[in-house]
Amino acid sequence: MKRFIGFIKKEFYHIFRDRRSLFILFGMPIAQIMLFGFAITNEINNVDIAILDHSKDATTLEIINKISASKYFSISQYIEKESDIETIFKKGHVKAVLNFDKDFSKNLIKDKNATIQIVTDATDPNTANTISNYVNAILQQYQKELNKDITIGYQIVPQTRMVYNPELKSVYMFVPGVMTVILMLVSAMMTSISITREKELGTMEILLVSPLKPIQVIVGKVFPYIFLSIINAIVIVMLSIFIFKMPVQGSLFLLGFESVLFIITALALGILISTVSATQQTAMMISLMGLMLPVILLSGFIFPISSMPLPLQVISNIIPAKWFIIIIKGIMLKGVGLQYIWKETLILVGMTVFFIAVSVKKYKIRLE
Repeated sequence: MKRFIGFIKKEFYHIFRDRRSLFILFGMPIAQIMLFGFAITNEINNVDIAILDHSKDATTLEIINKISASKYFSISQYIEKESDIETIFKKGHVKAVLNFDKDFSKNLIKDKNATIQIVTDATDPNTANTISNYVNAILQQYQKELNKDITIGYQIVPQTRMVYNPELKSVYMFVPGVMTVILMLVSAMMTSISITREKELGTMEILLVSPLKPIQVIVGKVFPYIFLSIINAIVIVMLSIFIFKMPVQGSLFLLGFESVLFIITALALGILISTVSATQQTAMMISLMGLMLPVILLSGFIFPISSMPLPLQVISNIIPAKWFIIIIKGIMLKGVGLQYIWKETLILVGMTVFFIAVSVKKYKIRLE
């Protein structure tokens, strides 16, 4: 019995001495609870919208002020003509445009009826539907206040128009997200495990002191995963086009280029994970827990980033998947060119360079 108790104590000591084990045991559950608690929500907050006010009268101004005063919307800009709607949607920041009818106040008083068109970016159908419902609720409340002392009430008629995804097909949201998750996990996780396996078996040092240069060894290790990830990307795009009837409005060449760039970014991240992992198990846990949850929760794949608390919005900027989802939705659903996604592309390039630079530095420290 004493030996058994001693063995249990030894196991406790072993766990408490291993910081990685402590982090997995206690850190990951806390992180998951925090992420799920704050990120998983069907509500929207501070969503950027634009205003197209053909009337510019006192009534439209009052409605705009009510919408702006709510916590749900933030009016980011005013536009002058309907042709500007598509342009601002392609930029990706504005999620809805409120289009006020001409002579809005005059029509409301004379005909007891005026129209507001709610134009939403339906590349994320859940968010588009929620935005429409929230705007309708605010208009209904305003209409109720307006009619409280009137026998024959005024009626404001909202007309909703969903662009890029008028049928609100959820597959338009899930295909880009699933493609991102698969490419990230296959590229990063498999690369980190492959390189860590060589370290764990002691063969990495043999490879690094061979006639091959260290960079050649690393490239040789990751090249098969680049090839496999590209095949994965092609298969996903083909399935989305032919099975789910998802359109590709933009350039297939640009889509392929951006996919390869994201694969290289994920591979570079996998190499970085391998430099801080002593065993394959550690590399797998970091890849699964450290990548999968942020990719699903903080990339905008399922839940709108603008509705999350500010700290999570800031953290989301260091998630490569966030920028790739913006790029792939822009190309496939909006048909945008490089002029609209150059910033996101440069961010992925910068992340790739950073991951590789840190990885090379850590490998050098390890071999000295």
